[in-house]
Amino acid sequence: MTFFPDAAVPPGRLAVGVVLPSPAVRREQKLTLTEAARHAERAGLDLVAHRDAPAGEPSLDAAVAVAAVAAATERITVVSTAYAPALRSPARAAEEIASLQYVADGRLVLGVGTGGGRARWAAAGVPYEERGRRTDATLRLLPRLLAGDGGTPPYEQGIRAADLWPAVAMPPVWISGNSRSAIRRAARLGDGWHPGLAPPAEVAAGTVHLAELAAAFGRPAPAVVVGAMGALGTEPDLPTRTDFAAGLAVAYGSTPEHFAEVPVTGGVREAAERLHSYCGAGVSRVLMTFAGGDWRHQVELLAEVRGLVA
Repeated sequence: MTFFPDAAVPPGRLAVGVVLPSPAVRREQKLTLTEAARHAERAGLDLVAHRDAPAGEPSLDAAVAVAAVAAATERITVVSTAYAPALRSPARAAEEIASLQYVADGRLVLGVGTGGGRARWAAAGVPYEERGRRTDATLRLLPRLLAGDGGTPPYEQGIRAADLWPAVAMPPVWISGNSRSAIRRAARLGDGWHPGLAPPAEVAAGTVHLAELAAAFGRPAPAVVVGAMGALGTEPDLPTRTDFAAGLAVAYGSTPEHFAEVPVTGGVREAAERLHSYCGAGVSRVLMTFAGGDWRHQVELLAEVRGLVA
């Protein structure tokens, strides 16, 4: 198992990980969150990620779920793909992230998002329109707060961060989202850009834009971590690429043709070829979400795919 604590992956090496199953899948397949994480680690995957459920569905608090996963594993990189720092005060966000980094023994990757639907922001008392500005402000503060030497925001004068939580290294930050604003945030403040369910050509165009913006900001180009979806295997009851493309088109108000190259399906070799197509788009990591089949078996097949694309 190789952990890449910074944003770099050795040339020619595609790191492969899996998004943990939803609460509904875990109930159906009698699989706990921690058991799923340990299974992914034992299979030999590089990354395991927790992601909030889509808007309108109940979900676990990201910090609690990631802490449980980090404590249950030893080597695998632990990713939170939907942590929203803007829902918390900067000091509260720093305390959570420092605790997660400490529990994960430095294996944490902080995936930052601004989604979750308006209801989530209203429940936190945060104006939806301020989510981008608050996210950027917190990301700028976090390195100093986590180091314990930057004090706290002005409204908490007299309290030192070092007195409230252990000083830790700032974890790599991956900015989630396919929009131009997400790409710009990744170029300015992130170590990685995490687009989801985008065809290779769209990812490639975004990667070029990302590199141009990062150069303009005087920063190295962030890593690109693509979010993929599918079901592996050749069983007749598994969803096909056509099924997935049609479902995604309905969910995102697009066309099946737009998503035709997104689903990762079929046998191990076919799936490896599909993931390998993203390498030409500048992708260094893939996080796979399964939507069909036995989750444990899907992870085992993905480990075989990893062996081929590595």
